[in-house]
Amino acid sequence: MQLPAYWIPRPQARQDPRTRASFDRLLATALDHGPDRPVDYRLDAPKWQFLCHVADRTDIVLHGTGDPGIRRFEPRQPSDSLEFSNREAVFAATDGIWPMFYAVLDRERHPGVRTCNACIRCADAGGGLGEPHYFFPLSRTALARQPWRTGTVYLLPATGFERQPPITSGDSAVRVAQAASASPVEPAARLQVDPGDFPFLDRVHGHDDTVLTTRAAADPGGFPWFEG
Repeated sequence: MQLPAYWIPRPQARQDPRTRASFDRLLATALDHGPDRPVDYRLDAPKWQFLCHVADRTDIVLHGTGDPGIRRFEPRQPSDSLEFSNREAVFAATDGIWPMFYAVLDRERHPGVRTCNACIRCADAGGGLGEPHYFFPLSRTALARQPWRTGTVYLLPATGFERQPPITSGDSAVRVAQAASASPVEPAARLQVDPGDFPFLDRVHGHDDTVLTTRAAADPGGFPWFEG
């Protein structure tokens, strides 16, 4: 499946055994210390590569937020028209980069900001999943004010999370990197991230909120309603 050019592919990451081993050691230490102590990140590889390693290779899902002191995530009802997301649940990402956007986006100081971002993987001809692709839009007026902050990505045990089913698009299947738990979840570890840790900070797309609302109302299934 050929995606439009505004979908951003995941950058190339280090795949050598030494780097993977350092990620595994850091993860083991983080899980041993628990969420009361943030991950002491001193590796040469950027944080997004560590988080992608965790999401891709372990039984952990991720949640990004500006609150560094969450001890228990409670199910909440989001404002979302999509069937999978329109329910009371704890939501998390099965990808390492996507939750970083929520961690560094300062909604508290910019309450009017609107975004309809996503991380997807498309099935290839053999039925396997391709590399992740991302779309990060933001209200143009908010983007001009650079609404970024230091945030936290929480590592949550994947047990009890339901992964979003694939979405059929023509002859292809698209999987959104999202999972939901109907029960409360206690984090296993947490990692502080700064705006500079988010690899697509300069690729966030500004949109007009009125245009987005009009297009979404006219074509509810037309996500992401790209405004070129």
